[in-house]
Amino acid sequence: MILITGGARSGKSSLAERLASGVSDRVLYIATSVVTDEEMAERVKLHRQARPAHWRTWEGSQQLASVIDQQAAAGEAVILECITTLIANLMFDLTGETPVESIDFAVVETAIQRQIDDLLAACARSPAAIYLVTNELGMGIVPENRLARHFRDIAGRVNQRLAAAAESVLLVISGIEVKIK
Repeated sequence: MILITGGARSGKSSLAERLASGVSDRVLYIATSVVTDEEMAERVKLHRQARPAHWRTWEGSQQLASVIDQQAAAGEAVILECITTLIANLMFDLTGETPVESIDFAVVETAIQRQIDDLLAACARSPAAIYLVTNELGMGIVPENRLARHFRDIAGRVNQRLAAAAESVLLVISGIEVKIK
């Protein structure tokens, strides 16, 4: 498993796609974005069009360990894009319309970390080369609101776990990759 991290629009996805293509012409692309408005629909459409037509795509943000277990094959590469979006989707699924003041973020994080446990186990079992893409959120200012602060903190702890488990960790800055592990 290779973890690719960096800021928004740093070139993480392009690197993952290039690395995966170098390993296999058979790629399973796991896309975790959820279409919530017209702008996001257009972004997803452009991403779909940019991927090679022969790549398989699975879209969703629940039970990704099962997707890897059931769909990733030997000799194939898997790109999971992106962990940060996965965390956001899981947070919203877990909290729904709950007012932020009433959210027990320890319970939310425990549920997210269980999903990450399952994902890490599936990655370890998989015969495929796996590339996880995530955002590095901890290099900016402390967010102003409580929800954003907890999201950043949970994402940071998830990224630490993924980095510890990864065979290799690459940081992408302005389109340039730097191997950090």
